[in-house]
Amino acid sequence: MKNMPICKAETPMVSFFRLGSSSVSKSQLMNTLINDRHSTFFHRNCPGSTKSRHLMDGAAEIAWYCPAGKPNDAFTDCIAFCNLHGDALLIEKQRDILIEKSSINVVLVPTLERSHESTTVISALLESQKPLIILIADNDCGAVQMKEGKYKMGLKDRSQSDVSEELKRIIGEILSGPHTSFQLETMAEVSGIRVDEDDSVCQKGKEAAKKIMNLLQGMDITKIKDKFLPCHGRLWHEWCRTNKQLYHLKGHVEKEKCEKEEKLKEIRQVQCTASCSELMKLFIKSLSSLPSTEKEYFLKWTQILVDALSTDNLSSILQNYDEKWSEVLALKKKHDKSDQLKHKQNELEEISTKLQSATFGLEHIFREMGQIYEAHKSLQKQTNSEQTDWSKYPELAAELMISGHPMELMDGDAGHVPLTWISGLLDEVIRKLGDQRVFVLSVLGLQSSGKSTMLNAMFGLQFAVSAGRCTRGAFMQLVKVSEDMKKDFQFDYVLVVDTEGLRALELAGNTTLHHDNELATFVVGLGNMTLINIFGENPAEMQDILQIVVQAFMRMKKVKLSPSCVFVHQNVTDIAAAEKNMDGKRRLQEKLDQMAQLAAKEEVCYAECFSDVIAFDVQTDVKYFAQLWEGSPPMAPPNPGYSESVQELKNTILSKASQSAGITLSQFKNKIQDLWNALMNEHFVFSFKNTLEIAAYRKLEVQYGNWTWVLRSNLLTIENQLYNRIENGKLDKVQLSYLNEEINKTYEGIKKEMTAYFDDDRDKEMLVQWRGQFEIKIKEFHDEQVRGVKRKLDEVIQQKNTCKKLDDKKTEFENNLLQKSKELAHQLKDKAKDEEELKKQFNSVWRGWLFVPTPWRITVLMTTVSLFIDPLGSMDGTIDTQWK
Repeated sequence: MKNMPICKAETPMVSFFRLGSSSVSKSQLMNTLINDRHSTFFHRNCPGSTKSRHLMDGAAEIAWYCPAGKPNDAFTDCIAFCNLHGDALLIEKQRDILIEKSSINVVLVPTLERSHESTTVISALLESQKPLIILIADNDCGAVQMKEGKYKMGLKDRSQSDVSEELKRIIGEILSGPHTSFQLETMAEVSGIRVDEDDSVCQKGKEAAKKIMNLLQGMDITKIKDKFLPCHGRLWHEWCRTNKQLYHLKGHVEKEKCEKEEKLKEIRQVQCTASCSELMKLFIKSLSSLPSTEKEYFLKWTQILVDALSTDNLSSILQNYDEKWSEVLALKKKHDKSDQLKHKQNELEEISTKLQSATFGLEHIFREMGQIYEAHKSLQKQTNSEQTDWSKYPELAAELMISGHPMELMDGDAGHVPLTWISGLLDEVIRKLGDQRVFVLSVLGLQSSGKSTMLNAMFGLQFAVSAGRCTRGAFMQLVKVSEDMKKDFQFDYVLVVDTEGLRALELAGNTTLHHDNELATFVVGLGNMTLINIFGENPAEMQDILQIVVQAFMRMKKVKLSPSCVFVHQNVTDIAAAEKNMDGKRRLQEKLDQMAQLAAKEEVCYAECFSDVIAFDVQTDVKYFAQLWEGSPPMAPPNPGYSESVQELKNTILSKASQSAGITLSQFKNKIQDLWNALMNEHFVFSFKNTLEIAAYRKLEVQYGNWTWVLRSNLLTIENQLYNRIENGKLDKVQLSYLNEEINKTYEGIKKEMTAYFDDDRDKEMLVQWRGQFEIKIKEFHDEQVRGVKRKLDEVIQQKNTCKKLDDKKTEFENNLLQKSKELAHQLKDKAKDEEELKKQFNSVWRGWLFVPTPWRITVLMTTVSLFIDPLGSMDGTIDTQWK
């Protein structure tokens, strides 16, 4: 499938004319051919229509029918339908031009009688080589072929659906044979037609854009950025990686810091040297010299021509990718594990890289401007005679931003904010406008969830919305508050921040999920209000993004920011079902509260529900949008309910904005710097709990279990060996250092395994968030196990020593105690019946025995009691009771 502007598409064109007055509506009949559920062309029976046409007579409208590739398509190919409003007998110039350009002419006449004024025109059309279909209002005959390519059909007493089906059949038959094609842009070449592109301001802008395009003609699209825009590609990405590493230094910190800073300086030096490409010279010259109106045309023409240049190449690369992917799938189905599969997969990866290189647009030229400025600014290099004046770049960009052109805030490819460039740009905006107050509105959502479309419809913006080339990074655009509305607001501009979709599929393989966290935290922190865009009504589909957003809000709470938010559920079908919406809101609230509790646990702060983190009213801050299209594209008309939803959301935003003072542009600039530096300084550890991460975490836990078992097993072996040596009397002391030395080889091996696992595993980008936690856990486990083994062995040694001492004293004690017991029994022999005296004497001896050293106390006491009770066993348990 090939994409191209509709003005360049070569399609057949079917033109409809009315000759004379008729009770049948031509426009209404045409609508049934294109889409019977939507009035493509305005007609007499439309609401608001009047009998007298003051504006439409002589106007020619065109619309295209695009098939969906389904069996119920009205036509199999793309067809242009042209509608000439009014009586074509009175509009000769337009009629003749359209007859000449058409593939098929369809005329609606009140009658075919020779006396009618349309006879001359009909006769000329019948003589022409062009196919002709005559629709007769006063005739009830069916479709009849008068001669080859010439048909007539009566409309009297026939239903519109029957006429429509008959027309579709005839048009399909004619177009299945040889026919002429129509291209809209060729209308500019027709004599007598004034084209707005011929205006001098437009032509000057086009000429300037063509000078740039002349440089690119014949070049491989994948090489353009490397040759003409070298600063923002590999060099800038390498600078970003090094700069991020600078915030997380390890080892010899000062030495590493110096090395990183030197490397950053070297990269900037290379950028300065490479920053005078011919393309940039021409682009900057045009921006500097052209008046504002011509500059707008220049930018638009550059965008159109650059897109046209890359379209063909992208289509061929995508086709090549599709073919290679089919080959890989076929090999996988065969369970082929040979080198051929790896080879095909490598080829697929190469095509993917080539596709990235072939993506070339106006935003890449502006990125190059920013990097040239940053490189020179960081080194304070003077501009030589061959280079443009880099110090003027922010001023040129500021003029564009003030005029409403979107400017890139975060480079989505590098995942980095060019702070120096953004600061310079905003300084120039402040210099030109003053330090105006702005209300910052940002939007977050999954990829292709309709964020940019919604903003474009709401504010009349032009953010990129195509499914194949969506927003990357974050773009900001100024929208001026009109003079009549300023009295209701405390700010002068709305600054809209549009972001790339979270969970973008193309990012899954070559970047980290950390990027989403940074982006979400960054734009939420910037915004006075953030729109959370959800595709569909079920919040379960948005679990990942809800976790990101809740945790981002929680971090913003830490730095004393209080952004507000509105949730927008797009593409919700039955929006009239209030009960269903209430249930959806309840489930959203439950999910938000659940995510808040989870995030609070990770961020070590208190939050029982979402409202603890940020003020949010589930009754007023949740909006349900009707789907954008009524039916299935490509021929589905826009849904009026979508526009109503957009207007309702806009009213909500403006109502909330009227209660906010916004922030000044200088505060906004400082906030960008503070937020980005905070992001660079801190590891943001977000636990997404999605399927990929759960699988990765479980695998890590299994691996951790294996590592701990190896440690435990090895220590158990060491413990058993040392126990035997202790029992055999060959060891009387265990040193902690000795145990650490014995286990060190195994422990170091496990640490190497862990490092390899975290560095080389296919899920390493996800595993990094748990790396530190598990490295600490394994160290703590090692230390605890070693201390535990030492403690047990120390107890064994102590017990063995005690037993040895006890054995040595045992005979001596037994003899002494036997002698004492006999003496006591002999002394008390005559007092056996005096219980009080026996107790007194016994207690006296007993207290003396209690002072026996601790290790032998129990043994001595038990021996004493045993010896004493036997001779005095006739004392009716008195001594036994006293013992107890």
